[in-house]
Amino acid sequence: MKRATTIALTSVACLLCALFCLSDSKSLSYSSFANSLLSQREEQEYGDIWVLLVAGSSQYFNYRHQADICHAYQIVHAHGIPDERIVVMMYDDIAFNKMQSSMYALEFVRNPTPGILLNHPNGPNVYQGVPKDYTGEDVTPETFLNVLQGNSDAVEGKKVIRRSGLNHDDGGSNDHVFVYFSDHGAPGILGFPNEFLKARDLNNALKEMAEEGKFKKLVFYVEACESGSMFADLLPDNINVFATTASNTTTSSYACYYDTERQTYLGDVYSVKWMEDSDKQEALSRETLEKQYRLVRTETNTSRVQQYGNLKIAKLHHVSEFQGTKTHEPKTYPPVQFDAVPSMEVPVESLQRAFEDAETEEEASLILQRLKELLNARDFMEKVVASIVNDVLTSGNHFFEYEDIKWQQREITEWDCYEPLVDEFHNRCFQFGKNNYAMTHLQTFVNLCEIGIPSDAILKAMKQRCQFDRQVVGIH
Repeated sequence: MKRATTIALTSVACLLCALFCLSDSKSLSYSSFANSLLSQREEQEYGDIWVLLVAGSSQYFNYRHQADICHAYQIVHAHGIPDERIVVMMYDDIAFNKMQSSMYALEFVRNPTPGILLNHPNGPNVYQGVPKDYTGEDVTPETFLNVLQGNSDAVEGKKVIRRSGLNHDDGGSNDHVFVYFSDHGAPGILGFPNEFLKARDLNNALKEMAEEGKFKKLVFYVEACESGSMFADLLPDNINVFATTASNTTTSSYACYYDTERQTYLGDVYSVKWMEDSDKQEALSRETLEKQYRLVRTETNTSRVQQYGNLKIAKLHHVSEFQGTKTHEPKTYPPVQFDAVPSMEVPVESLQRAFEDAETEEEASLILQRLKELLNARDFMEKVVASIVNDVLTSGNHFFEYEDIKWQQREITEWDCYEPLVDEFHNRCFQFGKNNYAMTHLQTFVNLCEIGIPSDAILKAMKQRCQFDRQVVGIH
């Protein structure tokens, strides 16, 4: 029936195209008419489009993550997805950020344009009109999974992804879901302001949703370091989920667009590549998901963009089926100097750039002091991790040293060994949301597990080495 409808619509398009060619009427172009027909065809094949946008970080130096999410909102909103079907999760501490000063804090700057967020140098304000569905302490992995799975009772009746379009063949949802996440990551986890999301928890939720028919197709874009580890060897290719990630399982993603006035980076490379591609399309129906993926993979030459899950979705479906079917005036951006840096080096690089741009000796001295504090704090963390590893290797009579383990890039297979280490390192040693740089050390614990070190031995060393007089914060 759907195939017959598609053929009929295509035939009508061809017939009316001929009529338009013979007519002098300028009230409607064939291009816009064809796009209208395509939208009607797509509506025949699926129900509603739902969008979930998540910025997992907080603090001003992570400006770009919330700017990414706000920009994504502007795209899907402009292409016709109503706010009632867009869920936005972000801490919302950037647009009206106020100056702070504390030990190891980088918050000695504030947003010079309150209420305005940019995702491109001299670009538009992407903050305007963005819904504040979940902010502050409500931005958690638990809330994210409940929103994604449509568990409204768990979030006290607040907005979630609902099953609005039912497929009468099997009773499941006929809707499409688009999820975009931007934040820090590490092997097997994505960051949130105070907690983190584990890869196995995410994939179990996706598989459960598929089994329960909570969507027809789901597309997931992830901006984070080591983001490929969230799906590699975990996301099946026989459920209707397609995911792309900014990096592979073991390497960094990159930030870009340093802004001198704001003293931070405005965007992330993978993210701005897909969003600026969508921006320049009048109709997103002209591009398949695969075409956007390949374009982004080619233009993101700083990290290794990957794809996972059911790749047929990318070949057969258009971007419009997940980001909106309404046509919109194309938006392009003037070329700027491309200045990408690894995501975790943004704090250091921003301080160095701010030091170079300082207008007074007093300002330069303050920035230099903050930079030295940050580097010393990173060095302290490195020594703690090294002591944990060396304790384990020494007690087990292993012929390795910390430096041998540190630089390996093994992929996770020993999940039951690794996950308890992540929990302990976060809870006892360095809380990731308050010490983003701690996530860079998780690869070391992957490596220990993969060479056969028992998790009990590593946990014991953590308990012995992470006995601090006060909570450690500000190591970014």
